[in-house]
Amino acid sequence: MPRGRKRPEEAQEALMRPVTKRHRSNPYHQWSSHHASHHSSHVHASHHSSHHSGHHARRPAAFSEKLCLQWFREYTTADEPDLLGPEGMERFCEDIGVEPENVVMLVIAWRMDARSMGFFTAQEWLRGLSQLQADSVEKLRGRLDQLRAMLDQPDTFKSVYRFAFDFARERDQRCVEMEVGRAMLQLLLGRSWPIYSSFHRYLERCKYRVINKDQWNNILEFSRTIAPDMANYDENGAWPVLLDEFVEWYRQEHGLNAVPTDATMEPV
Repeated sequence: MPRGRKRPEEAQEALMRPVTKRHRSNPYHQWSSHHASHHSSHVHASHHSSHHSGHHARRPAAFSEKLCLQWFREYTTADEPDLLGPEGMERFCEDIGVEPENVVMLVIAWRMDARSMGFFTAQEWLRGLSQLQADSVEKLRGRLDQLRAMLDQPDTFKSVYRFAFDFARERDQRCVEMEVGRAMLQLLLGRSWPIYSSFHRYLERCKYRVINKDQWNNILEFSRTIAPDMANYDENGAWPVLLDEFVEWYRQEHGLNAVPTDATMEPV
């Protein structure tokens, strides 16, 4: 499997469930589930041979790369055993009890340093899950609260936010398509930025069709530092024009000044 920066052709609102034209001709091979089940039964039986059934206080088993890779291949196909694609991604989300568009899936992708939205390679899978010491559904489910809590740390959130830009880019493109960018921003800032709904409406109406990396990074800084009434916004600062125009539009929308913005907006 070549390691190019491969991306699905479209990504609408579902973060990990892109629209794709990758066709799978063979059904999923689940040979590993038999081996994983056999292993689990063997370990369970061994445990009860030496411990009373009422005692459950035992240390978790050490991370097993072999079991982790067997688990990965429950979601791949016979023709591409080292690539987990959109169909397998949906089954993976179902197994761990997380919606594909839940922000925790983005955190998992960040831990894996995944390169293509909707896809995990075997190498990415092992890299991320070995860090989490999770080689099974149960172990990863037990880490989900920890992964969500990581977003409460400003530096970690910033790292995930910046990762999301490259994760969402189409192959060989320098920018993120506006529709995908809006979905990502909703996922990342929708609950924490008080005026995000206004910013989202602006992005739906503005003249821009893509978001570049400088704009993306500055949107986070803007959301963290600028007051909802824009009182501390410096028009002479080094903000991208996209944000200058948003402030102008926002002030007009909320009656904060009377500067016309028709020149920057398309007709509704």
